[in-house]
Amino acid sequence: MKDKKSIWSFGTRVVVYAAIGAALYGVLSWVFNFLQLPASGNVAFRPAVVIPLFFGIVFGPIVGFITGFLGNIIGDLLSGYGFWIWWDLGNGIIGLVAGLCAGMMVDYKRAKDLITAEIFVVLACAAGMFVASVSEMWVSGLDFATAMATTFVPAFVTNIINGLILTPLLMIAWSAIRSRSGR
Repeated sequence: MKDKKSIWSFGTRVVVYAAIGAALYGVLSWVFNFLQLPASGNVAFRPAVVIPLFFGIVFGPIVGFITGFLGNIIGDLLSGYGFWIWWDLGNGIIGLVAGLCAGMMVDYKRAKDLITAEIFVVLACAAGMFVASVSEMWVSGLDFATAMATTFVPAFVTNIINGLILTPLLMIAWSAIRSRSGR
């Protein structure tokens, strides 16, 4: 069972988990950034998006945000893409929104918790990629329809595919690890 601490608490553990999450997300993003989707605005197929989703769900919205935000910066810099603040913010929002369900989790393998997490995966990906995609309207001069078609739809669809498949797998694995360690 998860102890019921505030999802907004901040301390050493938050910093450690966020650092681990950001490093993991950055390196895994770099590994998969070569899988660019055709006819999209520099959108890659990145299974690594599960990292800010999972870290948010398990450790809360602060860890989720930092994991997504800093992890995306690390992944883009390692890939040679430079610094894209709005996409970094969008990835941070993915972790933050996913983390809003952290206080609702009781057992990471319970069907109710898995379904709740899946709902938050979709909401998180929609919110994060919407912010990033809308920014392309003033950053790249795209109109709304083009921004949605070339950035939001490909990023959102690939993120929810990866998130909906991989997040429950990580949650079940995390539950097994916690039960073995007596937590």
